[in-house]
Amino acid sequence: MKKHIFFDLDHTIWDFDRNAEETLNELYHTYQLDTLGLKSCADFISTYTQNNHQLWADYHLGKITKDFLRSERFSKTFIQLGIHPDAVPHQFEDDYVSISPTKTNLFEGAENVLSYLQQKYTLHIISNGFKETTLTKMNLSNLNPYFENVIISEDVGVNKPNPIIFEYALDKAQAIKAESIMIGDSLEADIYGALNFGMEAIFFNPLQKEKPEDVKQQIVHLEELLTLF
Repeated sequence: MKKHIFFDLDHTIWDFDRNAEETLNELYHTYQLDTLGLKSCADFISTYTQNNHQLWADYHLGKITKDFLRSERFSKTFIQLGIHPDAVPHQFEDDYVSISPTKTNLFEGAENVLSYLQQKYTLHIISNGFKETTLTKMNLSNLNPYFENVIISEDVGVNKPNPIIFEYALDKAQAIKAESIMIGDSLEADIYGALNFGMEAIFFNPLQKEKPEDVKQQIVHLEELLTLF
């Protein structure tokens, strides 16, 4: 019998890519990136998204630091697209970090699902996101009322999939593994992190990537949770 549901935030409830796209479209025009030679905003966003996803995967595994991720994702994107390093706008990352968390696009059905689940379970967040941006996203997207605890890796000192953060989250929730389940989009951080810790997990897979055989549960839409719980 499950009592506690732990959610990832970015790419699971808060629509990271959609919010990033809105922000980058604004900054593309603010910085007049077409005058630097970036004629396609779509190519800029696509290249950034690919780089950002890879850097976040490395960050989850502790291969890189927060500062390296932030310094690298846009400089790498600009240089890949043919912009000389001296021409890279140095304030771009700071502006992105200040604007993007203020966006409030959630995955379809998120509020309906959270409202339903909250009546039957105690809900929590476990996020590898940076503390200041995570708190801003939660606040401005009106997500705080749904969750009993918001566990942020920067506070714990380790990222998912490290079992320490799952242990910390369960202690904070006064929960046990058998009564708990993790829902998230990252196979490495969320799903295998939870499974290797001994906790059940549901893979949120909106892009319908190939599911590994050892991952037993997946959903494509959040509203599928209404029939699972």
